[in-house]
Amino acid sequence: NKKAFVELLFWKSPAIVCEMTKGYGSLQEGEGTTRSRVPPWTPQEEQELRELYWKYKEVEGGDIIAAILAHLPTLGRTRKQVVKQLVRM
Repeated sequence: NKKAFVELLFWKSPAIVCEMTKGYGSLQEGEGTTRSRVPPWTPQEEQELRELYWKYKEVEGGDIIAAILAHLPTLGRTRKQVVKQLVRM
């Protein structure tokens, strides 16, 4: 590809670099993306997150996210995922 040097001017993820070297379209659907690794939030999880937020938001001097993580029934959620979901909601 004569114009491949232009692609080098922009930041690439490891998945994109792999695709560039092996040929475009070589990655399967969702492969190499972080979104495929993060399970989506179910409506029940969102409701529980909302309830836990309203319960712990009034606690003085406490870390709201830590309290939510301690009482969130779904294991495997990270602090970053909880914060991102709260902001999205």
